[in-house]
Amino acid sequence: MRDNGVVNVGPEPLTFHDVIEVARNGAAVRLTDDAVAAMSAARQRVDELAESPVPVYGISTGFGALATRHIDPALRTQLQRSLVRSHAAGSGPEVETEVVRALMLLRLRTLASGHTGIRPNTAKTLAALLSAGVTPIVHEYGSLGCSGDLAPLAHVALTLMGEGVVRDQDGKIQPAGEALKQAHIEPVELAAKEGLALINGTDGMLGMLVLAIADLTRLVRTADVSAAMSVEALLGTDRVFAPELQALRPHPGQAQSAANMTKILQNSGIMASHRDPEACTRVQDAYSLRCAPQVAGAARDTIAHASTVAGWELASAVDNPAVLADGRVESNGNFHGAPIAYVLDFLAVVAADLASMSERRTDRFLDVARNHGLPPFLADDPGVDSGHMIAQYTQAAIVSEMKRLAVPASVDSIPSSAMQEDHVSMGWSAARKLRRSIDGLTRVLAVEVLTAARALDLRAPLEPAPATAAVVRALRETVPAPGPDRFLAPEIDCAVRLVADGGVVAAAESVTGLLD
Repeated sequence: MRDNGVVNVGPEPLTFHDVIEVARNGAAVRLTDDAVAAMSAARQRVDELAESPVPVYGISTGFGALATRHIDPALRTQLQRSLVRSHAAGSGPEVETEVVRALMLLRLRTLASGHTGIRPNTAKTLAALLSAGVTPIVHEYGSLGCSGDLAPLAHVALTLMGEGVVRDQDGKIQPAGEALKQAHIEPVELAAKEGLALINGTDGMLGMLVLAIADLTRLVRTADVSAAMSVEALLGTDRVFAPELQALRPHPGQAQSAANMTKILQNSGIMASHRDPEACTRVQDAYSLRCAPQVAGAARDTIAHASTVAGWELASAVDNPAVLADGRVESNGNFHGAPIAYVLDFLAVVAADLASMSERRTDRFLDVARNHGLPPFLADDPGVDSGHMIAQYTQAAIVSEMKRLAVPASVDSIPSSAMQEDHVSMGWSAARKLRRSIDGLTRVLAVEVLTAARALDLRAPLEPAPATAAVVRALRETVPAPGPDRFLAPEIDCAVRLVADGGVVAAAESVTGLLD
């Protein structure tokens, strides 16, 4: 819940909006009084068990395959430090700040649930890091997506101890101890169970899922806009998008996509120019035009399913062992990432298929046998100029990579921890490749928009629909109208930015109203 620019974190679930505000927009956080009360009650039970001579996993024992050893009370502080230091074993490129902030927020919410046994002060220190913009450096490799995102979360826990490396609020890399001192944050000396509570969650993969859903929700609307532009510029028909035809196959996403395309193409002079059935010799449009709502609609429905799973996970308190309301501390398997891993993989398939269809529409513009009167490759002077020939190559290269990225990570498992963790989810890996797929889809749709806009201009004096014309005008603010060949890469980058920041959808919606 947002309050005066601050996201309040309590025992209740966070929303998608909360995650995006903190991860992407740098919102500060505050633990609620209810959260502090819940944590205090659970901590009291953990302290009682820590004093007991009976070994309790995660409180007075080692971890994983070493859980059989009862740890002397004098060594338990060292146990927590050793756990965090040894598990902060990531490698490879640095993970994006928005991902780490999402991970931190989601771990904080689980701590605030009162089911982990963390001390309130330790949770408050994590909240202070987020509010101060101090972001631990987390690496690409290290999580198997089971027992949570152990290595990524351990790098965060290491920062709480004043160790490791971070980026400060200005993005500067420096030792964690120095950054904490500058932010007036005291490092924490972890007590019994706290190390485990800080690292045993699915927070990294969940954070990336929430961010991916937000991105794909925007991109699937963009796909409706780009497909409509292509149908129009390729002299296709919008009759196939009629609601009575869509109702024959009542998938909700399909109906939404078809309705969007119908709205976008309304009052098109280009479409009107070939509506006379006696003048038009076309029988049916190609699948990449005619079936756009079926593909984008199925993508919508898959995103909706992923959103349901993410909602369940946002309401979860993932830790092992868990402190129950009746005071019991019980081991469990809730840290397994399979539910998240599956939908992350589903979304990579969605992204690849949307991109594949977009590339096919772009290719039709460039072939004189299929583009219905446009110049070869949309070139100004074919032969001298190459037009958008190589822009389609770029699309094709991205789509090919996206098909490889669509191979599911969640079907793999490499046993670890001396066979204690003998089946893992690979959810972190599924999330990482999905982020690359989303970047690829953004670029592929941008090339289609760029190409379709050029084709619409080349249909002059016929007038495009007001909505598609608005998209062309938005693009023309940074990309000139058709002419002789120019340095094309910067123009593609301009189109990518227009897609990524929602400008394509916003331009269409300035005419149509909000798209579904």
